Amino acid sequence: MIQRCPWAEKHPALTVYHDNEWGTPLKDSRKLFEAIILDCAQAGLSWLTILKRRESYRAAFEDFDPQKVATYTDQDVARLMADEQIVRNEKKIRSVIKNAQAYCKMADRGIDFSNWLWTFVDHKPIVHHYKTEQEIPAITELSDRLSKSLKRRGFAFIGPSVIYAFMQAIGMVNDHITDCFKHPDNGGLEN
Repeated sequence: MIQRCPWAEKHPALTVYHDNEWGTPLKDSRKLFEAIILDCAQAGLSWLTILKRRESYRAAFEDFDPQKVATYTDQDVARLMADEQIVRNEKKIRSVIKNAQAYCKMADRGIDFSNWLWTFVDHKPIVHHYKTEQEIPAITELSDRLSKSLKRRGFAFIGPSVIYAFMQAIGMVNDHITDCFKHPDNGGLEN
């Protein structure tokens, strides 16, 4: 039997996500933009709630094309607030637009989002050795620093706990528990 992080056993969609995505280093800027938006959407909710709606989010936000989303107006906000397939929270919806604008400003200045993010960990995932989920923090000094840096660049709805979840999801930190088959000590994800 395959040993996984316990949260991944709670629903088949979580199992697939855990086995194929969570904690795997992601370096594509556009996919990173999507990931940060979805983690912002998760704030106060379960990841499963957002995961089940991921395709709806992609459709609602034009496949998370930052250049398109950055031009959204109040009419687009009204359209999105009426979309029952996504979480209809106006602050979260407006943060997507603001975050797209911040992402585009970085790109306009020649800053690659992926390269910029990964400099916070010297372009190499931090591998933790937690034995239980209870040991895993919700916030770290690093997530706090990254959150503040994103805010200075114009991003919104990105507190340190949202950013830590994002860092876990994209593999900046590897928080698979030590018994999990995805932990590097078990031959899982590479450092």
